[in-house]
Amino acid sequence: MIEFFQNVFVGFRLVDVLDILIVAYLVYKILGFIQETRAQQLVRGLAFLVIIFFLSDILNLYLLNWLLKNFVTMGLFALIVLFQPELRRGLEQLGRKNLVSGQFRSLDKEHAFAVVKEIVAAVDDFSATRTGALMVFERETMLTDIIETGAIVDARISSRLLGNLFYEGSPLHDGAVIIRGDRIHAASCVLPLTEKKNIGRNLGTRHRAGLGVSEVSDALVIVVSEETGVISVAENGNFRRFMDLKSVEKLLLGLYMPQEETFKQKMVRKLKRHRKEGRKDGE
Repeated sequence: MIEFFQNVFVGFRLVDVLDILIVAYLVYKILGFIQETRAQQLVRGLAFLVIIFFLSDILNLYLLNWLLKNFVTMGLFALIVLFQPELRRGLEQLGRKNLVSGQFRSLDKEHAFAVVKEIVAAVDDFSATRTGALMVFERETMLTDIIETGAIVDARISSRLLGNLFYEGSPLHDGAVIIRGDRIHAASCVLPLTEKKNIGRNLGTRHRAGLGVSEVSDALVIVVSEETGVISVAENGNFRRFMDLKSVEKLLLGLYMPQEETFKQKMVRKLKRHRKEGRKDGE
């Protein structure tokens, strides 16, 4: 046994430990990224096909092996097309990690409270007057391609300015407002629509656009219905309707005054997500 371990560690360098740790970290991040996207079920199917491919090679199933080999070659190009939003999001997060959240942390509490107060006042006014509104709060995923579809504003956040932007007679009222940090960055922006069919027949294009951008980015989206004045929030591809002002204020305070998540909190959050996914699979 001792001789076995001696043979294993012959020529083993300290840099090899670093190499193993880097690869392990990359695999961990890739698996975590897959779990947080809609690609999880497809990846499971691909893993099954890969196992069948190796079994067909071992058992000399030539026809099946040839078919799977050609399928994998074509499948690689198909995956790039199918997972384009997820791949773009992952690369943007890699290059922009904590930059936007760092902007939020750079705000002092007094200024953050003032910004949130202005936004909540605007949402309250939109709901009371049944003014349709769509506000997208950029986080780590850059929304440059969406911003390019609208008009740059780059102005300090205020309830009066937001009211003017979404006023029905305003030339910029039709579309979304992109908020980057403590400034209104752009207005009248076009968002991608969700492809989900079960979000409700009474929800129009504004709600579908809000949910759609939350599916391809980590943005927080606030939607106010023009017909009912109901406040809704879209985040991570999920939709919450009939939000009250206190809940909206709490969400925004969490956005503008983020706290570092402890290891225990991360584990609890992941455990809750896995249980939720397990219940969905059981249904």
